[in-house]
Amino acid sequence: MKILIILPNWLGDAVMATPAIELLASAYTNVKFTFIGSYVSIEALKHHPLCERAITDETKKASSRLLATYKLAKELGSFDLAVSFRDQIHSTLLLRFTSTVICCARASWHSRLLLSHTPKVKTNQHLVKQYTQIAMVNVNNFKQETIPPLRLYIKAKQFAKPMLGINAGATYGSAKRWYPERFAQVAAYYKDSYDIIIFGGPNEVAMAKEIEENLQALHVNNYTNLAGKTNIEELCANIGGCSLFITNDSGPMHVAAAYQVPTVAIFGPTKYKETSQWKNKKSIIVRHELDCSPCMKRECPLKHHDCMKGITASEVIEAVKKLAI
Repeated sequence: MKILIILPNWLGDAVMATPAIELLASAYTNVKFTFIGSYVSIEALKHHPLCERAITDETKKASSRLLATYKLAKELGSFDLAVSFRDQIHSTLLLRFTSTVICCARASWHSRLLLSHTPKVKTNQHLVKQYTQIAMVNVNNFKQETIPPLRLYIKAKQFAKPMLGINAGATYGSAKRWYPERFAQVAAYYKDSYDIIIFGGPNEVAMAKEIEENLQALHVNNYTNLAGKTNIEELCANIGGCSLFITNDSGPMHVAAAYQVPTVAIFGPTKYKETSQWKNKKSIIVRHELDCSPCMKRECPLKHHDCMKGITASEVIEAVKKLAI
C-alpha cells in the first residue's frame, strides 16, 4: 500500500499528525509512506520505519510554483492513497497531479473541486483529532477512541543526570512567549535536582542568552545553552532525554509529548484545547482566563500581554510539584 502524505509545515503540527500516520500504518497492509513537507517536518518524521521516501517541498521557491508542483507530482507518480494535512491549493494540486484516485484533504473550495474525499472537519477540537479525521475518512468503523499518542522515531538521548529542559521560544510570535527571567527563576529553583538545558532555534539565540545571563545572576552554573546549535534530529533527541520540560506552546512542547516527558506548558493567546500536549501522561497547563484570550495573535493587540505577564514563576514551580515526579 503506497501512501503519499503531505505534512503540515510547522514542527508541532507535524508531530501532531503522527497519530494519524500511525493509524494509517495499522489500517492497511504492507504500507510504504512517501512524505512531502517543509524542512523541519521532514527532518522530524523521515525516520519513520515505513517511510520509503522523504522530500522537502521546494516548489515555493520556483519561478512558477504551479509548474514546479506539476513536475514534482509527475516525478512521484500515482499512489494507492494520498493525504494532505495542509489546507493549501498547491497541496491539493499536487495530490490531483499525481493521478491518485483516492485523495483526502480537509474540505475547501479547491479540495472539493479536485479531490475524492474532503471531510468537513470542525476546528474547535484538538488538532490531532482533526488530522485523524482527514486521514481516516476512507476507513470504515474508525473510532476516535483509538487515536494513539504522538510518536517520533528519533532515539532519545541518554543523560547521566536528570535534565530540566527550558524552552522559552515560540516560532509563531512574541505573544506566545513567557519571559526569560521567569524561566531562569524556575530553573534556579530546581538547580539542585536537575542539570539544565536551554533550547531555542536560530532566531531565539538572544532570548536563550538572556536566560543564561539571568541564571548566572542567580548563581546557577549547571546549565548548557543549545539554542541555535542543534538540528531537528538533535533537538528531538535532547528533548526526549529530559526528565522535566518547561515550555511555551511550541513545536518543542509537542516533541516532549511524543517522548512522554513530564511537562509544564505555559499558554497565553492560543487555544489550549486545540494545541495542548496530546496524551502526555504527565502534563500540566499553566494559563490565566482573560476576556481577551485566546486572541490567536502573533503579538499582543492590546499591548499589555497580560495573558503571559500575569503568570508568575511561583505558579510554574507549583505546577511542577503537582506532576509528582
